[in-house]
Amino acid sequence: MADIQTEGLTFEKVWASIRESDRRMKEADRKFEKKQEALTKQIMELSRQMGLLHNRFGELAEHMVAPSITEKFREKGFKFIRLFNKGLTIEDPKYMKAIAEIDILLESYEVAIAIEVKAKASYKDVDKHVKRMALLRRWTAEMYRQRSLLGTLYKKKLLGGIAGAIMSDEVRTYAQKAGFYTIVQSGDTVKIDVPDDFVPKDW
Repeated sequence: MADIQTEGLTFEKVWASIRESDRRMKEADRKFEKKQEALTKQIMELSRQMGLLHNRFGELAEHMVAPSITEKFREKGFKFIRLFNKGLTIEDPKYMKAIAEIDILLESYEVAIAIEVKAKASYKDVDKHVKRMALLRRWTAEMYRQRSLLGTLYKKKLLGGIAGAIMSDEVRTYAQKAGFYTIVQSGDTVKIDVPDDFVPKDW
């Protein structure tokens, strides 16, 4: 008796079945690839929007800090005569290559404070500002010789600050231990939030 499962099978039928299975697998692969492409585009667009949102938060934080920061430091005994809040670039004088940027710079005749502004300040932001301050101090003499804007910092006492619309207690303590003034949101303005015995680092 012929096997029921193989009865009536021919080479052509088997070949047609294989080709149909192959076609279905390729179609499934194409659909999967299209879904993957659509998902990748969605992720890229979300990343772009998050980047824009982060920048806007950063700009918002800067606009909150700059208008009142001079007055807040005046309450601490500083008398600044200049404020730069459009961003200043630290360049390698030899190669004229940007190596860091300063968000806000306050200057008196004897003291300057370079402030990094973040929507949400983190440990990494503090560490980066430590390096930024070291770079700034390292290049001030050369900048002075080249008569650059940042050359005005040459021979001045150089202090630093971290400002954040959001800053955890842990990050604030970490920044203060690094020698930075910490500036935090207070209502619709900001305040300098440091202990009474805080001693800023002179870079």
